[in-house]
Amino acid sequence: MQPRIASLSKLEKEGRNIARLPFSIRILLENVLRNHDQFAITDEHLDTLINWAPEPTDKEIPFKPARVLMQDFTGVPAVVDIASIRAEVIRRGKDGSRINPAIPVDLVVDHSVQVDFFGTDYSYTKNVAYEYERNKERYQLLKWTQQAFDNFTVVPPGMGICHQVNLEYLAHGVIDRDGWLFPDTLVGTDSHTPMVNGIGVLGWGVGGIEAEAAILGQPIYFSCPQVIGLKLSGQLTEGVTATDMVLAITEMLRKYGVVNKFVEVFGDGLDHLSVPDRATISNMSPEFGCTVTYFPIDAQTLQYMHRTNRPKALIEKVESYCKENMLWRHGNENITYSDVLELDLSKVVASVAGPKRPQDRIAVKEVNTRFEELLHKEFLRMYTPEGKRRDTAWLSEGGSGTTFTYEVQKPIGEVEIETESLKSVRIKLSNQEYVLSDGAVVIAAITSCTNTSNPTVMIGAGLVAAKAVSRGLAVKPWVKTSLAPGSRVVTEYLKRAEVLTDLEALRFHVVGYGCTSCIGNSGPLPAHIGEAVDKGNLVVASVLSGNRNFEARVHPQVKMNFLASPLLVVAYALAGRVDINLYDDPLGYDPNGEPVYLRDIWPTQDEINAAVGKALRQSDFEQVYKVIFDGDEQWQGLLAPSGKDYHWSKESTYIKEAPFFYDLPEKPQPAQDITHARVLLMLGDSVTTDHISPAGSFKTDSPAGKYLLDHGIDARMFNSYGSRRGNHEVMIRGTFANVRIKNALSPKEGGYTTLMPSGMVMSVYEAATQYAVSKTPLIILAGKEYGSGSSRDWAAKGTFLLGVRAVIAESYERIHRSNLVGMGVLPLEYTKGQNAAQLGLTGHETYSISGIADNITPGKLLTVTATPASGAPIIFKAKCRLDSAIEIAYYSNGGILQYVLRDFLTRI
Repeated sequence: MQPRIASLSKLEKEGRNIARLPFSIRILLENVLRNHDQFAITDEHLDTLINWAPEPTDKEIPFKPARVLMQDFTGVPAVVDIASIRAEVIRRGKDGSRINPAIPVDLVVDHSVQVDFFGTDYSYTKNVAYEYERNKERYQLLKWTQQAFDNFTVVPPGMGICHQVNLEYLAHGVIDRDGWLFPDTLVGTDSHTPMVNGIGVLGWGVGGIEAEAAILGQPIYFSCPQVIGLKLSGQLTEGVTATDMVLAITEMLRKYGVVNKFVEVFGDGLDHLSVPDRATISNMSPEFGCTVTYFPIDAQTLQYMHRTNRPKALIEKVESYCKENMLWRHGNENITYSDVLELDLSKVVASVAGPKRPQDRIAVKEVNTRFEELLHKEFLRMYTPEGKRRDTAWLSEGGSGTTFTYEVQKPIGEVEIETESLKSVRIKLSNQEYVLSDGAVVIAAITSCTNTSNPTVMIGAGLVAAKAVSRGLAVKPWVKTSLAPGSRVVTEYLKRAEVLTDLEALRFHVVGYGCTSCIGNSGPLPAHIGEAVDKGNLVVASVLSGNRNFEARVHPQVKMNFLASPLLVVAYALAGRVDINLYDDPLGYDPNGEPVYLRDIWPTQDEINAAVGKALRQSDFEQVYKVIFDGDEQWQGLLAPSGKDYHWSKESTYIKEAPFFYDLPEKPQPAQDITHARVLLMLGDSVTTDHISPAGSFKTDSPAGKYLLDHGIDARMFNSYGSRRGNHEVMIRGTFANVRIKNALSPKEGGYTTLMPSGMVMSVYEAATQYAVSKTPLIILAGKEYGSGSSRDWAAKGTFLLGVRAVIAESYERIHRSNLVGMGVLPLEYTKGQNAAQLGLTGHETYSISGIADNITPGKLLTVTATPASGAPIIFKAKCRLDSAIEIAYYSNGGILQYVLRDFLTRI
């Protein structure tokens, strides 16, 4: 029996002019057409998309993805929530086994490996052993999930990064299910889900809260988007990589402003971009700020599907369906876009981005001079006395300073602070002696799905290593190196290209198959390096081939972080510094004292292409992915619970039943105005979910550290916040605890605030606890782009659990606003031209917000009254950012999952 299709071609023949629509809008239209039920998805939704215009009507549209992708950091709390919902259903005497994903879910365990060991043959083995030791309880939960839920698969640890596994294996292009043939679409609980846009699959990142609702059968509603056309022309020149192209696009799109918009790529430049190149661009959609960066399916897509061992029948189905249903790129389309931006690829130059935002691109030839400016501007430090530049030759100079010794588990050496304006620390270690100073590279990481999915830059890095080794170069001794491929296929082709041993010769050993440095899993710096950085108050750097470099994300001791291609990561590791002109200054000296320059070890594009052609084999994808769900011996031997109802352990510090559903009232209380609230934090612009959500490692003196110590957990086993997302007690204590967060209500940087009206300074968690005792509701004041960055559901969950009832910001990043609504926290927006400073708000006032109880509607202007201790109240209007009727329903129920649970209980 032939499967049915929701025909766009039929609409075109009926005169609806579908051909003018962007491909991404066509896919949304097909989704609405196929799922049209006149209840959740109506004629109005259909008309909104058929009549899409460059300035689309401000109406919501629904989206029912074909599947959901999760990684373990966001997947574990989602599993905890669904298991908690099932537990509540069972407590009410109903059939909990009916709580299952309504659509397929793939969870890839990729965010838990940490770089504790590096630079040795045993690095991978020991890191994996630590991973299992730290995450045993979490992994037992996930293994339980494999047998407890229908429609749920788990890719065990050590197989790869979810986005690369998605690109190479999980994505089908077209899906045949329930008698229908339709485009492969998804949402993912990682903001870099759009990477799969590179293979023609429409998908984007959502918060775990939205994803859980989709898993349980709810449509995802969002405002009909603008679609910005990105026209690429020309092709990259010699020596310029796909990473350089991505950084140029990031800068351009951030400058233009594409938040909440779709980006769709077209133009002759696509003819020169492979799917890995396209995916490298799409991966950075969150860094651009857009929802998706979509590449339509074409001949390049089919070629990639063949190379990655997709079945021939599937490839033929993708081609025939897309050509029949107006989803095939011919290259001569006449599409109407909201606006068009153009980039000539031949004008792209080698670049890095940093030191703390992906959009801050710096041409490689300018890094040296820009470093001086950044050191002065960002860290209020002069570069050198009389303009003198520090470089490798200076290491042999003498210098006065204060010598001190320090103790670690095994005393290693001593360090001496140099008394120059460029802060330096002299390190004496066994038979080595060197100087670490501002600008030193202490982490060089080839990591993240951004680049490890792209054979040209990975093999290119291997060729740089091979040439460096042949010239007798070595990585500087203070650099922590790592190689974390996105899939095991990468290791196979690096071996076949005969460059893995050269990478290892430079200490770029495989440390794990997962997301490491990009999410703060860099692991500790070597003891003597960490001690030197702290004692000397050094501004040191990391260079990584990832996609995120926000403050304190890569490592709390590393203040400068630069994104770069894998090839440049190797180069900077050899140089050991970022304040170097890679074009004019030597990377180092060979054993005979001869200088070696970047140009001496940089491979040509022909060399890279030849190595890629030799190394890539279809059989590698077959061998790796046929055992993708099996796991290694440790996974297979892991004992896990069985049955449909999870057995919550009171002793567990990893997994606790979610507090949101226990004894949930059958009907929600009516929405109420907020009165006599206090400001918990007063924040500025570009506060990311990294600042808000618990992320990375934490110390013994933090509220989360104290909680674990009180529960008998040794500091060595703290693990990361991400690994403990299944325990709300840890996560609430880590919300707003980022060491770099700047709160105007705190005299010091970090997770502190001032308790009102006492004026006492304490941790955010301690203050929230005090406010809870007095039953004081809380609000947050913020600036522009509040909540940008990763799709962290705990940024919203933690905000809610701290007692925050509303956030007032100048603007929001899409995912975080949606997540706040999903947790029952009211997002408000200052009216145009207003902000806290303009209104004269200090954060010391008491706040009341009225208009919530009186027929709240999408976009309604609410009245905010801020009353200072003395003087007249400040009264202003703020726009309610509940953007649709369904969001009002979610908010009124206290959150989206509470809404789903109540709906489910009425139907069984």
